[in-house]
Amino acid sequence: MSTSIYLPKQDGSTYRYELTQMNGLANPEGSSFTSRVAYSAAHVVANPFGSNDPVREPVIDWELTMKYRHYLWSLGLSVAEAMDTAQRGMGLQWKHAKELITRSVQEAKSVGGNIASGAGTDHLEPGTNVTIEDVVEAYEEQVSYVEGAGSKVIMMASRALAACAQSPEDYEYVYDKILNQVSQPVIIHWLGDMFDPNLSGYWGYHDLDKAMEVCLRIIETHADKVEGIKISLLDADKEIQMRRRLPETVRMYSGDDFNYPSLIEGDEQGYSDALLGIFDAIAPAAASALQDLDQGNRKQFREKLDRTVPLARHIFQTPTFAYKTGVVFLAYLNGHQLHFRMVGGAESSRSIIHFAKLFEMANQAGVLMDPEQAAERFKPLLKLAGVQQMEAVK
Repeated sequence: MSTSIYLPKQDGSTYRYELTQMNGLANPEGSSFTSRVAYSAAHVVANPFGSNDPVREPVIDWELTMKYRHYLWSLGLSVAEAMDTAQRGMGLQWKHAKELITRSVQEAKSVGGNIASGAGTDHLEPGTNVTIEDVVEAYEEQVSYVEGAGSKVIMMASRALAACAQSPEDYEYVYDKILNQVSQPVIIHWLGDMFDPNLSGYWGYHDLDKAMEVCLRIIETHADKVEGIKISLLDADKEIQMRRRLPETVRMYSGDDFNYPSLIEGDEQGYSDALLGIFDAIAPAAASALQDLDQGNRKQFREKLDRTVPLARHIFQTPTFAYKTGVVFLAYLNGHQLHFRMVGGAESSRSIIHFAKLFEMANQAGVLMDPEQAAERFKPLLKLAGVQQMEAVK
């Protein structure tokens, strides 16, 4: 038995796509992983009825947003909260992030789930009058809030710092000030400019090798205050290069949504743990693969994750920062929310052609939990784009 759906081509014509995988990957029994630490950055579910101005004043559906975090914890995954996957700084403001963090920490405690939350400076608008001390104060405010809520801190990259820093020493000064104050080790996040163009030249250099030297100096100076570093550069060689130079006590968290299977598997000199946005979209496959790795079955680990890579590369294609749209689209197709609306109206960030290809790739990767239901959910969106369905074929 098969299901077909008519999908659009670039020229406006349609073609019949027959779903090849009619049985999605079952949700594995969840438990913490033993061989790797695995965080999924998590998206937020917008409330489409909560605001007359959903772009400037978005409202979050707290029930479904928390329900999705429970889903991730049930699979054994940890949650990276209020990060760029949650549209932090791209629709989700600090005032929303505070409530998101507080609610998620409470829910994590109720089930023993692991959580780390983003602390940055996004309530500080970059500008000519912003000083390095302003950046320090902004970081202090957010770090204090996250720690006070009971969460581990992910020290996010700062647009304000990137805008006002005059030298690598300015970065070292800011990070020294904050790391000397934290009450427990943090995860530092190095986010590449493909994810956020406002972070171009972070650490004081556009040259990644020179930038890495600055970041490593900070980590080595504060190794007792740094649990790990997440780098999101989409460059496997740079991640491996840095991984091999980290202090023994500091973890490398892969943020490479293109090359995650090989980086997590590792080599004879080490491996990367995971803190990935793509894990939100492929959560059951990721959890199942990590269970295989725990059991020493590297072949199955790679087979399950490798088949998701084409999908991940499509979701994270240029402009990379629009990847959240694909993540939420999959959550909608898989029944985790009743609508395809996003904070800040970001559902419009990708074309219907992009979604059609994403649908195909998700089916081929086996991450549609109920492919027939997913097809039915996609059809109203196709109709809105002017794509007509012929007589259903089953």
